[in-house]
Amino acid sequence: MDRRLHRSLRDRDATVIEATEEAENDWVDHVNTVSAGTVFMRADSWYLGANVPGKPRVFMPYVGGVGHYRQTCDRIAANGYEGFSVNGA
Repeated sequence: MDRRLHRSLRDRDATVIEATEEAENDWVDHVNTVSAGTVFMRADSWYLGANVPGKPRVFMPYVGGVGHYRQTCDRIAANGYEGFSVNGA
């Protein structure tokens, strides 16, 4: 666990952190946007769930780059873990 997150949770006497539904949906939209222009989305592969009849094609890995991912994580942490619900057990 990231030290900042651990410290932030400890300082709040919190034991649970969970993405809000809005933040989760925003991230899924971003992942879909970033992956839309890749060959991954054109593949007829188990990677997208294509091997299961009727299953929606979903791309879950993040292909936006480690740098952008780290910047996003740092921004969220700097803003008090915006988009997350932080609670006690």
